[in-house]
Amino acid sequence: MTAPAEPSQPPGAHISRGEWGLILLLMAIQFTHMVDFVIIMPLGGRLIDELSLKEAQFAHIVSAYAWAAGVASLAASFVMDRFDRKTVLLTMYAGFTLSTLFCGLAAGYELLLLSRTLAGAFGGTAAVALMSVIGDVFPPEKRGRASGAVMSSFAVASIAGLPAGLMLAEWFGRGAPFLVLAALSALVWALVWSKLPPVRGHLTANRPNRWAEFGEVVSNRTYLGAFAFSFFLVLGTFTVASFIGPYLKALNGWTERQLAQLYFVAGACTLVGMTVVGRLSDKFPRLTLFRVIGSAALLMAVVVTHLPPGPLWVAAVVMSGFMVVAAGRMVPVQALLLGVAGPKNRGAFMSVNTAVQHAATGLAPLIAGALVTLNPLPPVGFENVGWVAAVTAAVSLVLAGVLKPAPADKSPLDAIDAPAPDARGLPEAHDNRGPVVAKPALPARDTPDEPTPEIAKVVS
Repeated sequence: MTAPAEPSQPPGAHISRGEWGLILLLMAIQFTHMVDFVIIMPLGGRLIDELSLKEAQFAHIVSAYAWAAGVASLAASFVMDRFDRKTVLLTMYAGFTLSTLFCGLAAGYELLLLSRTLAGAFGGTAAVALMSVIGDVFPPEKRGRASGAVMSSFAVASIAGLPAGLMLAEWFGRGAPFLVLAALSALVWALVWSKLPPVRGHLTANRPNRWAEFGEVVSNRTYLGAFAFSFFLVLGTFTVASFIGPYLKALNGWTERQLAQLYFVAGACTLVGMTVVGRLSDKFPRLTLFRVIGSAALLMAVVVTHLPPGPLWVAAVVMSGFMVVAAGRMVPVQALLLGVAGPKNRGAFMSVNTAVQHAATGLAPLIAGALVTLNPLPPVGFENVGWVAAVTAAVSLVLAGVLKPAPADKSPLDAIDAPAPDARGLPEAHDNRGPVVAKPALPARDTPDEPTPEIAKVVS
């Protein structure tokens, strides 16, 4: 099954200043979420020592985040599309901020496990709401750049967030990174509350009941194909990513500082690569672009898992290549996935899809752990992980053909500041001359219904 040919992207579809302001807000949210997600792994040795944890207990702390995010995302699919996107995002992000604070204050295994579970649940749901905002606000010709910019937060987290967090832990103890991250998240929450306008265009007067709406999503053949695609795409990436650091460290006898240098270089290359791919995804057919980059990711998964012992710079080049293509292929994929569902049930679709991806994220380390033996040295079995990743990548290349764009109900920009239905299920009466993006950030005017020059730039 193949997707219909994508139309060429319209020339001159530039992202305005107001839209970049929105993207920066979403990037800040995603950055804090990504730092919280990845910081726990390099802190493993310190947590095991300071909290007297067993290795199995630490593994539970790491995996609890992904499983909780998956379950919460699935549960959110029942209600995600019934509320203003801004309300959902602020509520889930507030829960994430408090949970991260509790991670920093946790004094034992049980409290830390509970805090990580809550952080995963709230953070995963906030990420779904965030991507739904992109799908509702940005038209198809801009979604690639918007998605790529937001997803580049993972690379920024690797470059800046991880080193800063490790330094804080060394200076002030294991809880310091989480306490500082919670404070930063609180600041970001306040900015989102004051700057992000309501996003209500997906709300309709007549909606099916929650179970019927959920059934509509999980029974749609196109959606089911998209879920299968997401599962195999993420599974292959994380089987490699979950053990690449420990494997290279054991293989070469490297220190944590050398590994930090490795991740810094790979993260910097990934940041540049995702920016380039984001621009390409708005100029070329995204399905074709994904298959080109996805084929490169298949090859690099095999190469990086078959590395012999060698100098750090060789590993940095190979690992950077793997991370660039593995992360870069997600940019056109995210833009494609955002177009699969219409505004009416986009939140529910993205919630279920995120749950599927988190399930793959939780399963991947179990598969890799069953194949890899790090002790006694030398480590063995990582090459088998590469073949598993190659097979799953090949499956995703085939399944990508099911990602068909949904018929557009209306322009995505109409989602901004659209009237919410009143108690009778009818839109509120008001004089709406056009969608407003930056309205909350603007000073009061004598004629509030008249678009300002800044707003006109956003919707032009």
